[in-house]
Amino acid sequence: MSDPVRGTFRQRYDELETRREALVARLRGLGGATAQHPGYKRALKLLNDTFRKSKLAQRLAVLEAAAWLIDILEKLSTTL
Repeated sequence: MSDPVRGTFRQRYDELETRREALVARLRGLGGATAQHPGYKRALKLLNDTFRKSKLAQRLAVLEAAAWLIDILEKLSTTL
């Protein structure tokens, strides 16, 4: 039986996918000169390739790493 706090596999999968989509939108919103930064490409790789290849239990950590990198890029975008 599934733990009601954690939810079903499908619920957790959908929640992670929703978070990923929000991060992709946030990253794409930076655009401009930031899109040329190597960190931009790395964040995209985390959100697409690495996320897809990771097991469900590891995906949250991948999203946190991508969010951290996007935070840095947002701060850099004011200087680029």
